[in-house]
Amino acid sequence: MRSDPAPDRPVRRLDLRRPRSYAWPALALLLLGLPFYLDRFWLQAGLFAMAAAIGAIGINLLTGATGQLSMGHAFFLAVGAYSYCILAGADDSENGHRLVGLGLPTWLAAVLAVLLAGAAGGLFSPIAGRLRGAYLGIATLALIFIGQHVLFNARDLTGGFNGRSVPPLSLFGFDFDDSAVVVAAVPFQSMEKLWYVALLALLAGGLFARGVLRGRPGRAMNALRDHRIAAGVMGVPVARYRAAVFVLSSMYAGLAGVLLALVFQRTVPEYFGMLLSLEFLAMIVIGGLGTVVGAVVGAVFVSLLPQILTYYSDALPLVSAPGTGGVAPAEASRYLYGAAVVAVVLFLPGGLTRPTPSPREKS
Repeated sequence: MRSDPAPDRPVRRLDLRRPRSYAWPALALLLLGLPFYLDRFWLQAGLFAMAAAIGAIGINLLTGATGQLSMGHAFFLAVGAYSYCILAGADDSENGHRLVGLGLPTWLAAVLAVLLAGAAGGLFSPIAGRLRGAYLGIATLALIFIGQHVLFNARDLTGGFNGRSVPPLSLFGFDFDDSAVVVAAVPFQSMEKLWYVALLALLAGGLFARGVLRGRPGRAMNALRDHRIAAGVMGVPVARYRAAVFVLSSMYAGLAGVLLALVFQRTVPEYFGMLLSLEFLAMIVIGGLGTVVGAVVGAVFVSLLPQILTYYSDALPLVSAPGTGGVAPAEASRYLYGAAVVAVVLFLPGGLTRPTPSPREKS
């Protein structure tokens, strides 16, 4: 008996009637053109948001996708930032302290700083492979106290309380510093130049994390998050995956630390404290656990909020500049995104980027 030929598979075509078909290209063109129109303040705020988004993608792979609670994400950002300064800087004295530097090419120093952050995560991964839940969170919290002690006291490496200056990035003879380069009648300085570096880093990091989450490793990570014993029974190497994800998350944090150092042009130990780790956890809870888009959305919300409140502090009630009475913009932003975390947990358990399931889907 002759069977009928199989019907042709439908061919997916670009439907221009759907908003998503042109939303991403429009967003890409907008981001590429912003340095031609924004001033230095907003460019710096955008760079800070992109660096935070890279770090949030890393912790979302660890906490959101694999279920490993980490309170020490700021430690790995500090490893990336200070490793870049030590590797790229030269032997010099600053603020009365002699600073050690290896004087490597800045692009090589950036790559090595990311690898060193991953190596630091690898050293901690045996502990991460044996602990879970609150116990792992407490263990990673110890990294913050250790890191703060080293940053404040290893003055020859870190500069102590005052920190140390950051060498500008140089790639193929092109310096990403404040020397002006005129492009289409617009002077491009460090913020404009670094904008495209950060965009490229965020795009590469986001696509790689998306591929991980949508592939076999992502399914194994979700199985570890949902039920560790069942994942082991199904053949998932639990210890190996938990250690590998911790190393990968640390490398994302190291890259974010390098970008933050290049943007702020100075590293200060006080910045890499417990509050920064809590902010990263707030980013992934607000945006959505286990998704790349959620990490980016949460990072933009949490990182840009204090910048916006600072810029418009004169026009906002109860918000004023630090030291002038009222609520400082940084404090007001913490109140707001703290309230956002509570609201998301109560009403949007999946975060801003994941729709709330219907009662039929829950059942």
